[in-house]
Amino acid sequence: MRLSRSAAPTYALVFLAVILIAIALRVPDLNRRPMHTDEAVHAVKFGMLLEDGLYRYDRTEYHGPTLNYFTLIPAWVGSAGGLSEVSEATLRIVPAAFGVGLLLLLLLVPGLSREVIVAAGFLTAVSPAMVFYSRYYIQETLLVFFTFGVLVAGCRYARRMHAGWAVAMGGFVGLMHATKETAVVALGAMALALVLTLVARGSPSGPAPRSTRAILVRHGLIALATAASVSALFYSSFFTNPTGVVDSYTTYASYLSRAQHEWHIHPWYYYLELLVYFRAPSGPVWTEALILLLAGTGIATVTIKKEVPGVDPNIVRFLSFYTIALCIICSAIPYKTPWNMLGALHGLIVLAGVGAVAVLNAARSRSAYVALGCVLAIGGAHLARQSYLGSHEYYADPSNPYVYAHPTDDVIRIAERIQALADVHPDGNDMYIEIISPASDYWPLPWYLRSFPNTGWWDEVDMDVPAAPVIIASPSVEADVLRKLYELPPPGERYLYVPLFGSTTEIRPTIEIHGYVRKDLWDTYMQGLEMRDPDAANE
Repeated sequence: MRLSRSAAPTYALVFLAVILIAIALRVPDLNRRPMHTDEAVHAVKFGMLLEDGLYRYDRTEYHGPTLNYFTLIPAWVGSAGGLSEVSEATLRIVPAAFGVGLLLLLLLVPGLSREVIVAAGFLTAVSPAMVFYSRYYIQETLLVFFTFGVLVAGCRYARRMHAGWAVAMGGFVGLMHATKETAVVALGAMALALVLTLVARGSPSGPAPRSTRAILVRHGLIALATAASVSALFYSSFFTNPTGVVDSYTTYASYLSRAQHEWHIHPWYYYLELLVYFRAPSGPVWTEALILLLAGTGIATVTIKKEVPGVDPNIVRFLSFYTIALCIICSAIPYKTPWNMLGALHGLIVLAGVGAVAVLNAARSRSAYVALGCVLAIGGAHLARQSYLGSHEYYADPSNPYVYAHPTDDVIRIAERIQALADVHPDGNDMYIEIISPASDYWPLPWYLRSFPNTGWWDEVDMDVPAAPVIIASPSVEADVLRKLYELPPPGERYLYVPLFGSTTEIRPTIEIHGYVRKDLWDTYMQGLEMRDPDAANE
């Protein structure tokens, strides 16, 4: 069943409703979830750009600069002059906006019917993984958006060899490269998919005319120059750091060695396992199997050369080759994190839109059509329900498959307790604080303590530095902390310290952290608390 031209207003309203669903699942309550370590690292790096106007690409750490520069927009809109004036929502609205933008790019894909675009848009809007990481201040959603931009512009160019689409394609390639080093994986999958599509389509009767070949070469050079220019613009920090351009390419010499942490080494089926079925003992069932089944149906439909009205089989064939290639490559790479599968998942979602329409078109009667539509609607509602749970109830719970090495709510409690102590300290937020954890395993605390300029960050206990009134330390250095507090200071210069927390406190599940506070400061804090809230003081 296809929408007629007279149904265009209905199509517009339906697609608008899909966009509103995407916004409703991505934008509200962005401050709620504790900042992931990666988010906090990117946030602190953005703070340097916001406060000092400087960005320097580090080829041994972090990723490309697009996330940082695009974050300037909401920061400026919110009149933030420093990192202490930036909230989680200010940061996370950037990937959320690009997550919604994926739906708008769908409108530009040639060779897809309105029904396919609506179906793919809806699945993009409600996919739990797409929603969860659209609320994450990392580069992945931006990379997926720019990658889809390359695919859309490339498909447009294949239909009409216009220089404008070549420029658009090059611009998106440049943005991909300026976002994350793994862009080369998606670009490689695209190149392979193009070759396979041309082979599957068969050779034309003869060689392309010389004029056509000349246009292709000219437009190819235009696209390449555009890509290089856009990438260089960002990596050079808008012409203030020329070495950043060179570093953006030499980084690949060391990139593989960075991706060897044993925590992130998973079997080839890791992503498949996350998407098909995941259930922890104390959590709900998580599955995006509907998307996989519909994507398989879309691929099968094109493979057996069965027509889907309004759908260009060559476009779908190319997307199929690209998505399969990307799935295989990502599965073959031992280093895996859940967000690295988003590019492949997005390709599956677009193909699932084709599959959904193919399933409905297969209905032999109106009652069968309605029944199939109800099944798909229930499946979509279940996806939306998972997305809501993942963002608002299981946002930091390991029973959520997309929660990966995530900090607990305790990090917020730590920050609140330190702020309460600073409020009664003579120096206020200028109070000296020591944070001590081997291998800098104190993230994301730098984000939560961004309003405390006199915070010292240490990998080990520095015996030569006077003890701070508040100390946060890993249990592994507790013996050295106690020695610093009670053995090194001469008699008469020692302060009594008490535990900062009355119960086990973890930065991440099983990663415990201890707190120490000078007793005179603690007593002052408790006196004020008893006056304000006697019940809380007795807890």
